[in-house]
Amino acid sequence: MPRRPLPVLTLLVLALHWLVLQGMPLDWDGTPSAAPAAPVFSTRNIAPPPPRPVVAQASPAPARPTAARKKPAPQPRTTPPKAKAAATAPPPEPQAQAQSPVETGESPPSAPAEDDQGTPSSEATAETEATAQAEVVAAAPQPPASAAAPPSPSPESPAPATAPATAQDSGTGAGVDISPPGGGTGRMASTAAPSVRLPAPVRLTFDVNGQAKKFNYNARAELLWKHDGSRYEARQEISAFLVGSRSQSSVGQVTPQGLQPERFADRSRSEQAAHFDHAQGRVTFSANTPQAAVGPGVQDRLSVFIQLGALLAADPARFVPGTQVTLTTVSARSADRWTFSIEEQETLDLPAGPTPAWKLLRLPRRDYDQKAELWLAPDLGYVPVRIRLTQANGDFADLRLSSSGPP
Repeated sequence: MPRRPLPVLTLLVLALHWLVLQGMPLDWDGTPSAAPAAPVFSTRNIAPPPPRPVVAQASPAPARPTAARKKPAPQPRTTPPKAKAAATAPPPEPQAQAQSPVETGESPPSAPAEDDQGTPSSEATAETEATAQAEVVAAAPQPPASAAAPPSPSPESPAPATAPATAQDSGTGAGVDISPPGGGTGRMASTAAPSVRLPAPVRLTFDVNGQAKKFNYNARAELLWKHDGSRYEARQEISAFLVGSRSQSSVGQVTPQGLQPERFADRSRSEQAAHFDHAQGRVTFSANTPQAAVGPGVQDRLSVFIQLGALLAADPARFVPGTQVTLTTVSARSADRWTFSIEEQETLDLPAGPTPAWKLLRLPRRDYDQKAELWLAPDLGYVPVRIRLTQANGDFADLRLSSSGPP
């Protein structure tokens, strides 16, 4: 009899364990609850926020979704017209209308509906607003090209070759100016192309005395001038013992206006050259100095002496004392405007004998300009019979004709 309660208790314990193993939920107060979780989930599903179905429809739309979430669920069709109106608005308006949820009175980022989605409302709003703004800007009319970019040079702008010419002295692209006495450089200049008369081919030799770095020297020089009526070649060389030699050469075409150089070379220890492009109106230098603009009548440092003589030979009465001739003169490194003044006629006492000649003096414009004096002999076709060049540091070379003959 005392053993009966034990089996009964054992059966109760086993039944209790079986219920636990079957997963029957039990409340902490001992009262069984058939489905306690059902009311919790049903409550959250029963009261979903209205914006949820609207957000799902407005996210792929190009319009601003914040405006769609403001509208109640029964009126979803009003969202596309507003999005279209925002897309057609001027560019400044989308930025003003794209407001944050706080400004529009929407739910804060902790709204239950957005917690269910697992995405904070602030991030979703920023993403959709950025998409809407990008689409509105793309649909907006673009400003004219003149306002979108800085103005670019027109095709009529000067060629690049003219830019380096501004670094040179102004007016290097001009032609030949011939001013009468009292007219001044550049005033009352002749506009007609001057006529020329080239001297016959000749070989001239000179006795030279000079100074280089305070050292006096004597030397010999030769000027060779040749042409066939269509092309020309000029070459001058000075050589002296213990001083060395220096040569200059000029080649080009013969035109009705005189010499048209194509290449000028200056050589002492090494050679530097200037190349003329008359079609483009420019000259380039092998010394890597900026190119320069040049115009009609341009000459180099050697051809200029022959060209001046050809001008005087064609019309001697025009070049009375005081007349000035200005033309572009090119060295191996730069271009400059040289102005020569016609001086009085002199009779020179040269090694070749007494020789009447017209003196031409280059008018320097700067303190460091080379001074050039030139004497042209009418009896020899206005070829140079004396040339004296003086540098700013005092060095000079004085070439005086000693003989002349065929080339």
